[in-house]
Amino acid sequence: MKIKSWEVSDKFWAIVEPLIPKQERSQEKEYKRKAGGGRKPIAPRTVFAGIVYVLRTGIQWKALPKEVFGSPSAIHRYFREWESRGFFQILWKRGLCEYDDMEGIAWRWQSIDGCMYKAPLARESCGANPTDRGKKWKQEAFACGRKWRPVVHRRNRSEQT
Repeated sequence: MKIKSWEVSDKFWAIVEPLIPKQERSQEKEYKRKAGGGRKPIAPRTVFAGIVYVLRTGIQWKALPKEVFGSPSAIHRYFREWESRGFFQILWKRGLCEYDDMEGIAWRWQSIDGCMYKAPLARESCGANPTDRGKKWKQEAFACGRKWRPVVHRRNRSEQT
């Protein structure tokens, strides 16, 4: 049986399960409900499968199939909690080590390609963020020193045409 790219296989789950952070009740907090009250927590495997589904398909969190994974907001809450506790970084490192054992990573030769900085000459002429760039009255003068003026010439109504 062929597994889809977003489904979590038993072999992969055996690697992931020990790394998942455990839910702990705070000793400092006073809980109003009895233990076991309220909704039952979603199984960690279902939560992880939902996270993988969102990451592999690119859908929004709220578009997760409720029938398969349960509450999308609960899945997203688990995702934020696990991310803050370093789960995904640990999983990434574990995957790198496993890949290095299987295939071998050329650690001596690595290359990074990309351009992630602003154009050096356009910093003064653009706003603080992309939404401010259309507001010409808040911008500085252009590089040539000429201020921005509208292209449309307005007619002075006191003069005759």
